[in-house]
Amino acid sequence: MQNFVSGLIRKITGVLFFLTFVSQPGYGADQQLLLATTTSTDNTGLLDYLVPQFTEKTGIQVKWVATGTGKALKLGENCDADVLMVHAPEAEKTYVEAGFGVNRRQIMYNDFVFIGPESDPAKIKGRDVCASLKAIMEKKAVFASRGDNSGTNKKEISLWTTCTETVPEKQPWYLQTGQGMLATINMAAERGGYTMTDRGTFIKYEANHNGSPPLRIVVEGDDSLMNQYSVIEVNPARCPKVQNESARSFGDWLVSAEGQKAIGSFRLLDKQLFTPNAGN
Repeated sequence: MQNFVSGLIRKITGVLFFLTFVSQPGYGADQQLLLATTTSTDNTGLLDYLVPQFTEKTGIQVKWVATGTGKALKLGENCDADVLMVHAPEAEKTYVEAGFGVNRRQIMYNDFVFIGPESDPAKIKGRDVCASLKAIMEKKAVFASRGDNSGTNKKEISLWTTCTETVPEKQPWYLQTGQGMLATINMAAERGGYTMTDRGTFIKYEANHNGSPPLRIVVEGDDSLMNQYSVIEVNPARCPKVQNESARSFGDWLVSAEGQKAIGSFRLLDKQLFTPNAGN
């Protein structure tokens, strides 16, 4: 029943994202850029911080829809976006190799962290990723997964597969929310469980609770938790109506010294959410 409901929510959400996105006024107009991006760049406020600076520099207006990376890539594949800002490197490479995107460039990174209640029911604080996932599985501790094919969900699934050789998708303690990161964090908090999030979204969640959130970081610093973001232009050879010149300008600005400085200077609670790394 849980999987059915989660699947239904994902389908409805996907339709709403599509209808909202393609119905934006001015679609296809000059100097109008449509960006499909991840929830983390939106939830944290990063785009609200970056886009006005880009517009002031170039005169190009940007509208965006925030969804999971899987849905963002699909919007690009269907020619319903001009440019993507996503964070699932392997899926991105497949997307470009298939001819859907061009000029993929990395722009910034942060890392993933596991968060949980202070009681830490599976006793994973300070342990490595694989030991933590095995302990959660053995204790049947509540774990909230986005379950939405987002970049975060893709990473989480890969970690379960690497560490336990299975994904506990049908276990009653494993909740697939079919929702964005902040909603998933809130669900984990309500159930006294764990989840995995990117650090930027966690800092936003922390700020929402004035620095004292119900869930705290319990696992961090593992090399496997690297979270790379890239910008990709939708291929104009497949989608001739896309605003490729504006998309190229957006990517150029993000990787420029000015754009990189802007990314690095975005902070909440005096903490840096993303580290610029264009060209690395």
